[in-house]
Amino acid sequence: MSIHEVFMPALSSTMTEGKIVSWVKSPGDKVEKGETVVVVESDKADMDVETFYEGFLAHIIVEAGETAPVGSAIAFIAETEAEIEQAKSLANSSGVAATTTASPEPVPASTASAATPALASQNGSNHKEGRLVASPRARKLAKELKVDLTTLQGSGPHGRIVAEDVEALSNKGKQSAPAPVAPPAPVPTSAPVAPPAPRTPAPAPVAAAVPGQIVPLTTFQNAVVRNMVATISVPVFRVGYTITTDGLDKLYKQIKSKGVTMTALLAKAVAVTLQKHPLLNASYSDQGIVYHSDINISVAVAMDDGGLITPVLQNADAVDIYSLSRTWKSLVERARAKQLQPQEYNSGTFTLSNLGMFGVDKFDAILPPGQGSILAIGASRPQVVATPDGLFGVRQQMQVNITSDHRIIYGAHAAAFLQDLAKLIETNPQSLTL
Repeated sequence: MSIHEVFMPALSSTMTEGKIVSWVKSPGDKVEKGETVVVVESDKADMDVETFYEGFLAHIIVEAGETAPVGSAIAFIAETEAEIEQAKSLANSSGVAATTTASPEPVPASTASAATPALASQNGSNHKEGRLVASPRARKLAKELKVDLTTLQGSGPHGRIVAEDVEALSNKGKQSAPAPVAPPAPVPTSAPVAPPAPRTPAPAPVAAAVPGQIVPLTTFQNAVVRNMVATISVPVFRVGYTITTDGLDKLYKQIKSKGVTMTALLAKAVAVTLQKHPLLNASYSDQGIVYHSDINISVAVAMDDGGLITPVLQNADAVDIYSLSRTWKSLVERARAKQLQPQEYNSGTFTLSNLGMFGVDKFDAILPPGQGSILAIGASRPQVVATPDGLFGVRQQMQVNITSDHRIIYGAHAAAFLQDLAKLIETNPQSLTL
């Protein structure tokens, strides 16, 4: 009997269980080796999961919306149609069904199968062993718009083709085509350019809950809970600083039309300052201080359906402000669509948390696990200040507060970092565009 189990994969190092977002295939459908069969929600993102085997999806053990421990069986694949009924019978046996609620027992090699997240090759190609690597939404859109996926170069992580690539090619073709003699009839399958929508409708926000109702935490929220609890054992201290932002605000108004965001400007300023203060970019380990070779700035983003994620601007000190802003826009869109790859949210070395956009004057941030510091940024407001010539003036000022791991970073280190950050923002913000 050639029946294979599809297991819940570990999509990140911290993942202990996964939630089935949707099944791409239905029971009885033919599946090819390396084809996406299910979309799984990890603690931070939704990811396509492929099968290593060719055959038929015989039986689904864990339905959409349900969770299962990493390593437990979530479905059966039969190599032939004749074996589908046998797989169903096997699924109904108590030993297999228990794998969704208890630690899985070893499976014989003849029936073992695996599932892996769909990733393209590391060299950036969107072909993997002769097979196109594209998201399910991109494949569906390509079929609707009659776009040949083999002509596309994917812009997604590791060269994966995403829906925006299909839309871009389709629109390019429309722009280059000669104008028709008469306006064509509207084509119902055409799609306007828009940010990718989540695969499933977002759950209702907590505020919409009925009073007295207990709303279970989402996978994202549970991940935040684990991270926050993990910080309790870390001794931290906090240092505040006031920074005048007139020069930064002026620069932002000048280059905002080019797509530059204030988030990218602040991340760039922090990253450039960290070049002088590598200890603030370091983290603690039992073996000693870990000095990271890259300066990767995580920025906290609240999810619409609950939870928190920190997309990472990698090598923020070396990337120009315009590319950094484009990257940030893409990261936020894909974060809210739950399409980030693990390295795009777990590779940060320093974190920013900005509540200034909500008018918050100042606040303290909780140190993320595995990092040495996090900077909390408040709103920039006009303040009456004493000028060097003994008069009074009005200046735009913001309050920042840094939280640091006191095992490796001391007060003088944090104060010196904030002093240099303020000097950069107040006296030489134009250098951020170089």
